[in-house]
Amino acid sequence: MEKITPVLLAGGSGTRLWPLSRKSNPKQFGNILTKNSLFQETVKRLTSKEGIIFDKPLTITNSDFRFIVLEQFKNIKLKPGTIFLEPEPKNTGPALLAASIYMYKKDKDAIALMSPTDHLIPEKEKFHKLILDGMKKINDGNLIIFGIKPSRPETGYGYIEIIKTSLKNSNIKKFLEKPDLISAKKMYKKNNFFWNAGIILFRAKDLIEAFLNYHPKIYKYVNNSFERGKRDLDFFRLESKAWSKAKNISIDHAILEKIKNVTAIPFNGKWSDLGDWQTVWQEHKKNKNGIAAVGNVTHLNCKNSLLKTSSDGPHLVGIGLEDVIAIATSDATLITNKNNSQDVKFAVDELKKQKLHISEFFPKDYRPWGWFEVLSSSKFYKVKKIFVNSNASLSLQSHKFRSEHWVVVEGIAEVTINENITVLSKGESIFIPLGSKHRLHNPKKNYLIIIEIQTGTYFGEDDIIRYEDNYGRIKK
Repeated sequence: MEKITPVLLAGGSGTRLWPLSRKSNPKQFGNILTKNSLFQETVKRLTSKEGIIFDKPLTITNSDFRFIVLEQFKNIKLKPGTIFLEPEPKNTGPALLAASIYMYKKDKDAIALMSPTDHLIPEKEKFHKLILDGMKKINDGNLIIFGIKPSRPETGYGYIEIIKTSLKNSNIKKFLEKPDLISAKKMYKKNNFFWNAGIILFRAKDLIEAFLNYHPKIYKYVNNSFERGKRDLDFFRLESKAWSKAKNISIDHAILEKIKNVTAIPFNGKWSDLGDWQTVWQEHKKNKNGIAAVGNVTHLNCKNSLLKTSSDGPHLVGIGLEDVIAIATSDATLITNKNNSQDVKFAVDELKKQKLHISEFFPKDYRPWGWFEVLSSSKFYKVKKIFVNSNASLSLQSHKFRSEHWVVVEGIAEVTINENITVLSKGESIFIPLGSKHRLHNPKKNYLIIIEIQTGTYFGEDDIIRYEDNYGRIKK
């Protein structure tokens, strides 16, 4: 059995599941339905089982998510494989081509399985059987895409029209964009229309050949970006100048709609892209009244509603609600009719116009050494909770506009201030004068938590001058 390399697409920043999904930490990394994130469930789904062999994955993401991706792998105790960092988003076409070039240089017959990382596919054995069916048809230059049997008329998905539904002959007649409701109802009644799941099985050499035939300029720029790319710690950074010249285009428009040797295989298992809160409500376990209640929630006389709080959110109380989505986090609350859940993205656009931080960012911000969370802020001060991983260190740095006061609340802290090193235990504190070179280090196997109180005239994250850093963040 040949090895299959999962190519995981993890650079998206969806807004339809706001406030639990935001630009700084989108839905693929959040705990939307289960204990594990959708990204982690995707990784676990694409691990080797009897009859199918998966190689280590190749993840494509961006610089903002690089340490989140590492943390996601670490938390499920799986090795991350190769992680590509895109200089800027260019859709699935260039991303998949870059992965193919990398794989082809290692193995001329390499096989890739492109997979989004924000989809729900709970029936793992059925999905593996689908891949094995695809492997039977992958030779002779074929690219295999997987279509989902529709469970309802859906206007939020793209469709594939195929000539026949049998495995032996399921050639694609047409790709269709997201339809209106009337068209979706017509397609739902027929048996040769399938949702486009965005999952593709192919040999790297066949995709490269297709780009050379149909988009030689895209191949040129992506290949140049790959050749000029550089290793950066656990990541591979594609070169930005050549990458910026590549056309922003999906793999569907770039290749799949043009070539003849592309085959669709229907999948009759359970699948969802969790594209909005109504879909999340549909997938959640519900009581006899159709209530999905998650987190710190109390409800009375409610029907057909989703009431959900994040782990750090407030207690949410619903009374007499029907067909309502109510989502609460520590800093934002969404309340909408289920039928309007597709419009959440427009609300996020409005928050952006108002330049509100909550539109794109969480209070918690992930870093290579751990994370910090803003607890309180004003014009004159900012208070943070800082979590430092085992044996991790922040950079040696200084600030022009603020001083800091650190209080240890969990663990042991090794603090450097200029030439002096001080070890602090739980309950002890230290003052960091403005302009001093300082560093925080966790020397123990357990985590470290401190409370940081900043005072000064400016508290932006760009007020950092780095002198030494373990994570390559010093600009040269």
